[in-house]
Amino acid sequence: MVDEVLRDAERRMQRAVEVLDDDLKRIRTGRASPALVEKLTIDYYGVPTPLIQLAAITVPEPRQLNIKPFDPKTIPAIERAIMTSDLGLTPNTEGSTIRLFLPPLTEERRAELVRLVHKRVEQARIAIRNVRRDALKDLREMEEEKMISEDERRRAEEKLQKLTETYIEKANDLGKRKEREIMER
Repeated sequence: MVDEVLRDAERRMQRAVEVLDDDLKRIRTGRASPALVEKLTIDYYGVPTPLIQLAAITVPEPRQLNIKPFDPKTIPAIERAIMTSDLGLTPNTEGSTIRLFLPPLTEERRAELVRLVHKRVEQARIAIRNVRRDALKDLREMEEEKMISEDERRRAEEKLQKLTETYIEKANDLGKRKEREIMER
């Protein structure tokens, strides 16, 4: 039972780190990356659909993205989604291809993005600590119901604390790596 609680906690902590990683991929750096736009939601015949399902996204140059919709009729909807997103990019349409040119980041914008990264990392750390709190509650309930002894609970709490520290460190590492990418010229 204790192992089950710890496995569940680890799985949930791992998921928090994966969500953070996915979030950070969508934050713009100096280089073009398909991850910047692939999750943009496009109104496709009344159905919100991720861009990755509607178009091929390529990176022909370090500061350029090409989006080639599978259905050319979706170009206006894709342009609208890019314009209303917080990316700050203007789409250029040439035939059936949408080109996005990523201008160099200003120092002010870099600082903004770094603050955003810190905020997302902190949210991930909070999520990890919430998982720990829930697992601790489960362990204490198990002890109160005489399902486990006090010693077993203490050993489990120590393992849980090590797990928490490991996953918080992973979240911090992801944040530091993204911060370096943003500050890179």
